[in-house]
Amino acid sequence: MDEHPQGDRDRTEAAASDLALDRHNLYLEETFTDLKVGIVKRLTPVTPEGLPDKGRRPIFIGETHLETPHGPLPIQAPIPAKELAQAIKRFPEAIEAGLRRLSEELRKMKEAQAGPRIETPGSRIIVP
Repeated sequence: MDEHPQGDRDRTEAAASDLALDRHNLYLEETFTDLKVGIVKRLTPVTPEGLPDKGRRPIFIGETHLETPHGPLPIQAPIPAKELAQAIKRFPEAIEAGLRRLSEELRKMKEAQAGPRIETPGSRIIVP
C-alpha cells in the first residue's frame, strides 16, 4: 500500500513548483562592507547562462542593524542608484527611509493589536 496518498503527492509537487527560480529574473549578488556600519549589496542582472543582462539595471540594497534589548534588529532598504559610488553616498538616506517605514509598520501593528476603543463622554471608562 502506498504510504502517501495521491492528494499528498499533488500538494508536494505543487509546493515544489512554487520554489522554482524565475530563469528570466536572475541576479548576481555582490556585497560591499566597511565592517562597521553596514553593507551595500549590488544585484547585477544576469541571463540564465550567467552572463550580464544589459537590458536590466543593477539593484542596490543597503543593510545595517540596530541593537535592541532583544538583540540586533536588521534594517534593509533599497538604494536608488546607478553605480556603487552613488549607492554608498546614498546609503544613509536609504537606511533612514527604511527606519521610517519600519517605525510606521510597528505603529500600525500596535494599533491593530490594541483594537478599537470606545470612550464614553464624561466618563473615564474605556470599553474595549
